[in-house]
Amino acid sequence: MIIKAICEIALLSLAGRGLLVLLAGKQKESNLFYQLLVVLTRPFVGAARYITPKIILDRHVPLVAFSLLVIVWIVALIEKVKICTQIGIELCK
Repeated sequence: MIIKAICEIALLSLAGRGLLVLLAGKQKESNLFYQLLVVLTRPFVGAARYITPKIILDRHVPLVAFSLLVIVWIVALIEKVKICTQIGIELCK
């Protein structure tokens, strides 16, 4: 459940970051909220940069990080459902 929660926070932060890129455009670097989202997502984007080949452009790495986090979130969700069905729904809450 912790992995799922971390993925949810990172996914929402990356989505907010992408939305601010669309809304703020070139002025995004002066936006305080954008800078906060960059700090929150830096570990995930850095990990994605580390595992992707250098041919992937730096501006696309946050999208790669988002995609990988979606996969991890789905796997965590499936595992949570398996555990909850084994121990019972009442104990899983």
